Amino acid sequence: MASSSSSSRIKRYQVFSSFHGPDVRKGFLSHLQSHFASKGITTFSDQGMERGHTIVPELVQAIRESSISIVVLSKKYASSSWCLDELVEIFKCKEDEGKIVMTIFYEVDPSDVRKQSGDFGSAFQKTCQGKPEEVKLSWSKALAHVANIAGEQSLNWDNEAKMIENIATDVSNKLNATPSKEF
Repeated sequence: MASSSSSSRIKRYQVFSSFHGPDVRKGFLSHLQSHFASKGITTFSDQGMERGHTIVPELVQAIRESSISIVVLSKKYASSSWCLDELVEIFKCKEDEGKIVMTIFYEVDPSDVRKQSGDFGSAFQKTCQGKPEEVKLSWSKALAHVANIAGEQSLNWDNEAKMIENIATDVSNKLNATPSKEF
């Protein structure tokens, strides 16, 4: 019985967050991760990872070894090919393994993400310059998919702390409803 399916893979992390650091790392994301920690939710941290032009194997592994991926879409998310590559990998895992994907639209309109329009679209177009057509198409498709997932929209909240509490509770509930794959 040495056979192992991808769905029985051990999950090292409960949450993998995909985000554009300069937009959200020091504020919103640090508060969200603090809430996760207070609820005993383990998250992957990319602190100290060297940034390059392509997604590194450790990130691909962390995405695959997480139960839930949270995509924090901000105004400059699409200015990072790194973020876009993470998003493509997240959707591969969603298709292959049924991974839960949650979205947070942080100071960005979901329709701008879906249509790659407005400031979000301008950032995306700049990132696409000089990239092969298949890469641009995979990024655009992943953005359209993620924008169609109902998620929290910061523009609809007048209290960010309450929004963060709501997200942390939602993640905790999803994790408790997900049967453990570890024996």
